Amino acid sequence: MTNKQIKAVSLISGGLDSLLSTKIILDQGIHVEGINFFTGFCMEGHTNTIRKQKKNGLKRNNALWVAEKLGIKLHIIDVIEEYRDVLLNPKHGYGKNMNPCLDCKGFMVKKAKEWMVEYEFDFIITGEVVGQRPMSQRKETMPIIQLESGANDLLLRPLCAKHLPVTKAEIENWVDREKLLDFSGRTRKPQMFLAKEYGFDGYATPAGGCCFLTDKQYSDKLVDMWKSRGNRNYQLDDLMMLKVGRHIRPNPRFKMIIAREEGEVKFLEGYRNQYANLYPTSCNGPLALIDGDPNQADLQIAAKILARYSQGRGYDSVDIEIKLDVDTMQTLNIKPFSADEIQKDWMV
Repeated sequence: MTNKQIKAVSLISGGLDSLLSTKIILDQGIHVEGINFFTGFCMEGHTNTIRKQKKNGLKRNNALWVAEKLGIKLHIIDVIEEYRDVLLNPKHGYGKNMNPCLDCKGFMVKKAKEWMVEYEFDFIITGEVVGQRPMSQRKETMPIIQLESGANDLLLRPLCAKHLPVTKAEIENWVDREKLLDFSGRTRKPQMFLAKEYGFDGYATPAGGCCFLTDKQYSDKLVDMWKSRGNRNYQLDDLMMLKVGRHIRPNPRFKMIIAREEGEVKFLEGYRNQYANLYPTSCNGPLALIDGDPNQADLQIAAKILARYSQGRGYDSVDIEIKLDVDTMQTLNIKPFSADEIQKDWMV
């Protein structure tokens, strides 16, 4: 009889934990393929790629880097629409910011199980560690993920398996439980030590997070966008815009998104046909987009704000060209706001 090749699908976030957990199973002779779900909120070097200020940041997709490092196939799956309900209606609520971590992990594992069944794989790997995350990786919440995802004992967490009940992969002797680990707690030192033993370097910063929803500034911008629009709808372009620029809302009618450097100017230029925009013409300065429905007085305020962030901030006046749409343009000669005139509560 020919022995069946046991196959596992590993959730690859691009972080150190998923790198190590996958390596542990690969070393046991299991065929592993990675899966990465794109929600629209993934960090993955996005701002590092755009901003020159972040030039020392990693300009790469970390999940692809992990897969290449391990020599495995990676499947990247767009779940933006399916993830919408997870974000808007989390059964287990939010974390410190707009992060529905427990619901999110359950969703990811559920989708991984569906993929596992469709492609006839045998079990699922994640890089979770008991006690590492305050919502989704507590000992009392980890069984919830198994139950609500439907994965049950098909879910193996190699980094902390010895703290958890045995899974099917162990019962069936597909993997040796003695070669699994007993990591726990918030410290990443054991993972970093193991990475050194394996010869891994250049991995994404441990505990850096891979989701913008855990970031307070991003979450505040998302909530502000929903409040201003009167609904919680969003498109991928909305999510991308929240990651870029300085966001200023002088009143409920409109918000400005002001580029902070050349890389952001180039990024925002791609949206000039979709948004009203303004930029200085009598001096160098950033491009700004306007989201909302400003009146003429609002445009005066917007021009003064933009002039403040231009190289003409110390001038008596600056020319600001405003393009409301393809056929409507105007130029304002305006005195820049002083730093004190830009109110702190305008900053989103």
